Order: sequence, then structure tokens, then C-alpha cells
Amino acid sequence: MDDIVRQALAKWPNVPHCTGWLLLDRRGNWRMRDDEAQASGAPGEPIRHTALLAFINRNYEADASGQWFFQNGPQRVYVELGYTPWVVRLADSNGDGLALTDQAGQPFEPSTVYLDDEGGVLFADASTPARIAVLHDHDLDLFSEHADLADDGGSGTLRWRAGVTLSLQAISRQDVAARFGFVASPAQVAAARSE
Repeated sequence: MDDIVRQALAKWPNVPHCTGWLLLDRRGNWRMRDDEAQASGAPGEPIRHTALLAFINRNYEADASGQWFFQNGPQRVYVELGYTPWVVRLADSNGDGLALTDQAGQPFEPSTVYLDDEGGVLFADASTPARIAVLHDHDLDLFSEHADLADDGGSGTLRWRAGVTLSLQAISRQDVAARFGFVASPAQVAAARSE
């Protein structure tokens, strides 16, 4: 978290939280959702400002209940998730195998690969708790070039690096959030509390 954010939190500790206004879409784009976008269920407008994107990425984390947020100075802006809290891009690492980078531009080192029942590919790392990331759909071809699927379509292996394979496991999309302890829609949680 940025020092300026810590200072703002100390100065104004009781600023109300914000929900529904920020979305991380399935391709790792941050999107601003105005009242109209929220009312219609639209994803909102992509944020393109480089410095703002870097600020969001540096101040992005989860609370104890698994709701991801961007700490915008003294205000916590809860994030609606298009799927998972992390989105990764896959690249061929100059003959050394594959490499993943998350939406914040940081390396993501997977320990397990999942295939969901809707054709999505997810990676979990070895941290505690494990971070879970969906693979950007533009990278599915590269993934398929390195994957060996079993006949059941939900298991197999991924040739990760020279001599290193990762197991592929089946998972139901509807089980991903509960299994990895995150809340996909903090706005729905807030609405349920206010009823």
C-alpha cells in the first residue's frame, strides 16, 4: 500500500466504503461503472490512464471476508470480479518454458492448473491462501499447445518448463469462489446486508 494512502487512512478513518463502481473484467481490465452501467449490469468503461492503473494495482488487496478492494486514499472501493481476483497472461519464455504475468504486471508462479466446466483455464499458486487466476482467453491457443488433456476433458498435464509438468484438474465454475475464498460481487453482499 502506498504511504500516501496510509496517511489518508490515518487522517480520515471513517470514510464510507464504496461498492459497485469498479470492476476487474475477465481479461484483466479495470472498468469504471457509473450509475447507468450498474443499473443495466454493463461492465462499464475501461480505465486507460497509466498512472491510475498503476495506483489501483499497488493498492489492491482483500479483506478478511475475501472481498477484494482498491484502497483509494481513505476510501475502500470494493471490486466486482468478472471471474477471479487475478487475471493472467501466458507467454512462451524464450525456449525456457512458459511464464505467467498477472494484471498488475507481476510474475505469477502456478502450482496447479484447473479446467472449469465452461472451458476456462485457471491457475493457483502455492501461497497461503492460494491466489487463483483465470487465464486471459487470448492465450488459450498457447495453453493448448503445451497441454495434454485426458479423454475425460477435465484432467491431464501442462508442460510448464523443461522437466516440469503441472497437473490439470477439473473444477466447476460455480465452486471457484468458495473454494478459493473470494467474493465475486461485494455489491450483492452490501445489498443483502441492507435488506
